[in-house]
Amino acid sequence: MQDQDNDIDGQRHQVQNLNRFPQWAIAIMCVPLLLLIGCPQQQRTSGNIPAKATAPTVAAQSATAAPPMTQAQSNDLAARTYKDRQLINRVEGIYQSGINNYRGGRLEAARSDFDMAVDLMLTSGMNMKSDPQLADELEQLLNKINTLEMSALKEGTGFSAPIEAAPLDAADEVTFPPDAALTAKVKEELKTTQSDFPLVVNDYVAGFINYFTNSKNGHATLLHSLQRAGKYKEMISKILREEGVPQDLIYLAVTESGFQPQALNRKSGAGGMWQFMPTGAYGLARNGWVDERFDPEKSSRAYARYIKSLHDQFGDWYLAMAAYDWGPGYVQRSVMRTGYADYWELYRRNALPQETKNYVPGIIAAIIMAKNPKQYGLEGLVPEPEVISDTVNVDYPVDLRLVADLANTSLPEIIALNPSLLHMTTPRDTDFDLHVPVGTRDLYLTRIKNIPEGKRMSWRFHVVRPGESLESVASIFHDRPAEIAAANRLDANVSITTGDQLVIPVTAVVAAPHPLHYVTRPGDTLVTIADRFNVSVEDLRRWNHLSSSTIKPHRSLEVAQPVHLAPATHVRTKRSHAVTGAIAKRRSTASSSPKSSAMSSSHNSTAKMTMRKKQKKSSR
Repeated sequence: MQDQDNDIDGQRHQVQNLNRFPQWAIAIMCVPLLLLIGCPQQQRTSGNIPAKATAPTVAAQSATAAPPMTQAQSNDLAARTYKDRQLINRVEGIYQSGINNYRGGRLEAARSDFDMAVDLMLTSGMNMKSDPQLADELEQLLNKINTLEMSALKEGTGFSAPIEAAPLDAADEVTFPPDAALTAKVKEELKTTQSDFPLVVNDYVAGFINYFTNSKNGHATLLHSLQRAGKYKEMISKILREEGVPQDLIYLAVTESGFQPQALNRKSGAGGMWQFMPTGAYGLARNGWVDERFDPEKSSRAYARYIKSLHDQFGDWYLAMAAYDWGPGYVQRSVMRTGYADYWELYRRNALPQETKNYVPGIIAAIIMAKNPKQYGLEGLVPEPEVISDTVNVDYPVDLRLVADLANTSLPEIIALNPSLLHMTTPRDTDFDLHVPVGTRDLYLTRIKNIPEGKRMSWRFHVVRPGESLESVASIFHDRPAEIAAANRLDANVSITTGDQLVIPVTAVVAAPHPLHYVTRPGDTLVTIADRFNVSVEDLRRWNHLSSSTIKPHRSLEVAQPVHLAPATHVRTKRSHAVTGAIAKRRSTASSSPKSSAMSSSHNSTAKMTMRKKQKKSSR
């Protein structure tokens, strides 16, 4: 049974993706519109009147001709004023909760509070443009939140908790001088290491083992990645086995995301545990409702099939890994230019970019260390518990807060189990495999029958706790006791008891869709902005009359409102300017080709092939 804090959390909108633009930050772009439109009273009295101007006599006549307010009009005004005050009090209460969470260092909870406060106003159904009291409240609220965000950004935090970089990202520009003794030691240990992957030890691999063992940062990031691997290892191993991929290639996720399924590169838009780009034919659905790149199971299946296709193309796992990192077209050209279809020979001949040189030996090092934990200081590694859930196939839209109510769990847990959802609901026009905590499938199916299908986007469900009454339950959900009683066929004066199950008929309020503006940040591109707001690059160009793809920081662009539920995490990486510039220049020529052409075996198609997500690595 949820505690009172979870009731509050159940009312909050959770926001994806670990650096997707928050609702309140988007809404702040609307403030100038409110100020420009103003309220009717302000429009009538605006203008600069000369100090000595003589008032027209008609003005006095108009004033005396104004009809007196009727009793009905007076009552209506009083009701609107009361309703405004109720809304403002609720908004201020949620905002104060955000302040408390912010001061307590609970940044995600603070952001959730601020999002909910703004959302409550924007979806209240009240006219913010014509109501000066509400317009002023919204403006003040947005200004206060923006001030806090600016302060947080200056401190390097923002409203998102920091995310750990993947191990190779943490390595950055570390160099690994040859160590003959270490190389010999690792070679000897390799003789007893069991693997279905062709492991090799050389100075390059030994250098990464040295880094992951003796560097405090390198050791910590590898350790945490391997701990997180426990959450998905059984599921991924099963998929790799079914697709004919070596089991030890699970550790490619160490490099890609550190086993963080919601990892997102904000520059390129590459996302998920396996860092797929937003475009490409990987068999992953991506639309206005879901993005399966963030689904651990479905993206792992796509990864297994894609890496297997690369192996079929190159006939070598090392070259397949290099192609996964750099792009098959680039690897194919290096092979044809040098005449060597051998990763290590391409390495020695400097036919690979530096990050791809690090990529393969870094993964091999992680495999060797994971299989020999005691030798490399990983004996204390405790894998995180496996993520398991029940699955319910739903062919109707249902709000995730209602799902949490029905399954006796919290909203954050439901969101974590369904990271591919982009909205607070399941899709409207297609079915969806909804994940709920283990053991709650039947409970969900039984309770959902009590909610009319057309009401599952707004209604809630509540199990009565000790000391609660209809009035207190109504207060929790901002509903009326009489309406709750009617929905549950109860007498209005009846006493409810602990354990009673109540349907809560919350009124649905939907905000009308409208265009918003986004102020670009350093590093933004049209591709990443389009991905963030779920629109096309062509739309952005058309809406903003752009003739090129160059976007300067601090420019206001017209976009569509984004809704990304999953708290995004971000892979932020750096590389030296010389390497980055060269890679970016080479890759810009391939960025227009569909990645799906990687499945072609012909040289012409692979040479034109766009690289996989490592377009993103030009940001490293």
